[in-house]
Amino acid sequence: MSVTAPSARPAPDHHAQFLQLLDTSLTQNAFIKLVLAKHVGPEADLQRLIIKQLTVKEQPCLSFVYRYKTRDITKNFSLDEGIAAIAELLPAAFKNAHLLTLTDEVQLEYSKKGKSSLFKGKPQTQRDAPSAEHNREKNRFLDLSRPFLADLGVTNKQHELIPAMSRKWKQINKFIEVFSHALGSSPIKLDQPVRVADFGSGKGYLTFAIHDYLRNTLKAEGEVTGVELREDMVTLCNAAAQRLEHPGLVFKCGDVRSVAPSQLEVMIALHACDIATDYAIHTGIRSGAAIIMCSPCCHKQIRQQIQSPQLLKPMLQYGLHLGQQAEMVTDSLRALFLEACGYETKVFEFISLEHTNKNKMILAVKRAEPQDPSQLLARIEELKAFYQISEHCLETLLKADGYLG
Repeated sequence: MSVTAPSARPAPDHHAQFLQLLDTSLTQNAFIKLVLAKHVGPEADLQRLIIKQLTVKEQPCLSFVYRYKTRDITKNFSLDEGIAAIAELLPAAFKNAHLLTLTDEVQLEYSKKGKSSLFKGKPQTQRDAPSAEHNREKNRFLDLSRPFLADLGVTNKQHELIPAMSRKWKQINKFIEVFSHALGSSPIKLDQPVRVADFGSGKGYLTFAIHDYLRNTLKAEGEVTGVELREDMVTLCNAAAQRLEHPGLVFKCGDVRSVAPSQLEVMIALHACDIATDYAIHTGIRSGAAIIMCSPCCHKQIRQQIQSPQLLKPMLQYGLHLGQQAEMVTDSLRALFLEACGYETKVFEFISLEHTNKNKMILAVKRAEPQDPSQLLARIEELKAFYQISEHCLETLLKADGYLG
């Protein structure tokens, strides 16, 4: 009697299994990170590919960070496009894939002969289900791996946050978050150059961040100018922009009065002192900026004019309260003037008090349709009369240009 040899068991399709686990983790909102390593492709300097999920214009996508020896390149894909790209990269360009989810840790490896192995285990540390705070952190558009962060001293060479810079890191991320929301409701078109001026740019943290966000995340042609009075800071930032190959980013020595672009899409002035904020807002309006972002500092002009009503004098006999009143009145008038010039305006806390004492932001986004400003102008006059204010710098500048009739 002859015996038929059992047929060989087909080799498991580890490639398909791994892609299915990846797709499931994205569908179940459990995906944390995917790292492709052991590069064997034609690009000699490419070391690894780090993939995370984020949201761009309310759509989930996969952010691919290609890490080279001296630079990083970021590309964003839809979920379907991202999975398809990963399928092509394994094993043609990378021989190792490490997938981390909320519940699993999966590794796909290929030997030199092309034999695949799939390992699945539990993460070494317990991970909680995504909370609202976790999602906000995950959906940020700026990654610690960005080269300019290391160059400016926010991260070390391993792209780890330097503890002393945690406050600055939070400010940078909050700034990008605010800008991204404003951009989504503005008339700015990303298929055209987006011109940005950042007055008082300092060491350039936020200037580099908005340029990186426009160029690398949104793939827009960002033309960003940082304006700073300190010449040593201008030299430092221009050198960094050239060294890191940031096209369309330049720093100029001066202030809002000496460097006045004729046309802008975005005007930024954070912590401009006293009437410098008024000059910055005026520059934004005059240059047609669709987005104006200001974080005022000092309110001397109005404080010196305010005559407090008799009823409020017992409360305002304290210097602290008097300063808070001057700040509130000054910035309320600024917001109302912006409204009268065709902007939708918000005044809110930029960073909580535990991070910085100067924590207010005035955000103005140009309306699609202008409105009749007569009622707003009447309210402004009533407010000025109540506090016996004779002059507000922004009002004077706008009237000189004919914006307020």
